[in-house]
Amino acid sequence: MQPPASEQVLFQGSDFADWASLNDTIMGGRSRAGCRVTPDGLLLEGELIEQGGGFVSCRSPRLQPPLDLSPYSALKLEIEAEGRTLKLALGCRDGALGLTELIPGGLRWVVDVATKAEGITRVIVPFRDLRPTVRAKPVGLPLRFDAAGITRIQVLHSKFGDAGALNPGFRSGSIRLLIRSVVALP
Repeated sequence: MQPPASEQVLFQGSDFADWASLNDTIMGGRSRAGCRVTPDGLLLEGELIEQGGGFVSCRSPRLQPPLDLSPYSALKLEIEAEGRTLKLALGCRDGALGLTELIPGGLRWVVDVATKAEGITRVIVPFRDLRPTVRAKPVGLPLRFDAAGITRIQVLHSKFGDAGALNPGFRSGSIRLLIRSVVALP
């Protein structure tokens, strides 16, 4: 019998070096935000414009080989995000005969993450709470999240929440978001 897994730091500090911004400009939006590594973590700063798009994000590079988090049951994030409701999105191999990467925009496993108005928010996201979506719309197919095959991690501030409805914690305008760490929990 194997001993239980201990928590594992996935990203903090310079581990974020290869992360990049992905904003609504990919679909014709006009938001401008960029990510950069700071001594405190990954900082996303810019201007979020709701009309014509409505999202800014930072995402990991494509993880090859995929990250195997099967010994874990949740992710813990430490974030500073001005009281905004964010969305955590994970890309992974799936049980849909490999269709995930063939779907434009990709299938993502998402959950909304509320943050405090000031200071650090520590949030735990159990894998069982993740919902399959494509372009902010829930997927009704019976898919199974594969913690053994994580291919991307993304943190977004979007006008749409994890269930496809409008995000009540959305604010356009100037944005400053600091991702301090992403940790896998047993």
